[in-house]
Amino acid sequence: MNSSRRHFIKNISFATALLVGGGVKYLTASEVHELKPKVRLRFVVASDGHYGQPKTPFDESFSAITRHINQFHQQNPLDFCVINGDIIHDNKDLLQTAKQKLDHLTMPYYVTRGNHDKVTSAHWESVWKTPLNHDLVVKKNAILLGDTSNEKGEYLSPDLVWLEAKLEAYKKLQHTFIFLHIPQSKWTANAIDTPAFFELLKKYPNVKAVFHGHEHDQDGVKMKDNIPFLFDSHFGGNWGTNYKGFRVVELLKDHSMLTYLMNPTEKINLNIY
Repeated sequence: MNSSRRHFIKNISFATALLVGGGVKYLTASEVHELKPKVRLRFVVASDGHYGQPKTPFDESFSAITRHINQFHQQNPLDFCVINGDIIHDNKDLLQTAKQKLDHLTMPYYVTRGNHDKVTSAHWESVWKTPLNHDLVVKKNAILLGDTSNEKGEYLSPDLVWLEAKLEAYKKLQHTFIFLHIPQSKWTANAIDTPAFFELLKKYPNVKAVFHGHEHDQDGVKMKDNIPFLFDSHFGGNWGTNYKGFRVVELLKDHSMLTYLMNPTEKINLNIY
């Protein structure tokens, strides 16, 4: 076993293959590694860094996540990365510093606002140079990054008018991936209920997956209407899973989607399913 394959298998936690037609299959780390030649799009999602939270090693957390994602990128090239909310912890003056830390990422990256990113839309745009609701296309796949909070830190639904307009604009693309910090169903303790959000998604069969942060203790997959809603635990903050990692998503040539968590600091839950 070569060193890169050994490192990959050691540090992957578990893998979920989401097949065309809604089927789900759980794979071993070795099986995941063998699928690498079939990957047509690969990206990483990480969330909840909480830069500036008192009594936490936030500088070290940001240095660690950028270093480990970059190391992964060297062996497994990424098309982009998303930092899905709660980049800072309440102090708006730290947003620029947090960005400087994230700028060490060596691939394109995009961000969403979380409930602890308590800044105005103007301040957000001045730092990131993108609006709070942001969209782009990567390899014929739509990427929608929606806002689910405000300057007060309230838990909000996404702007459904904006979301519907973008879903309609991109409905002829092969896949759409949606990133929202706050979960929109009461699957978890800190989520909210937005039935209209799910009714909207039903109209667009090319929605491939939705990604949430916010819930530091959640690292699984919720299925609703054949759409996977995925969590990625946390890479900072003072609570959550006993590891800090990131989620990898790989779209395969047959349009199946493979997703797994990478834990860079300790070995966890190999082949949990």
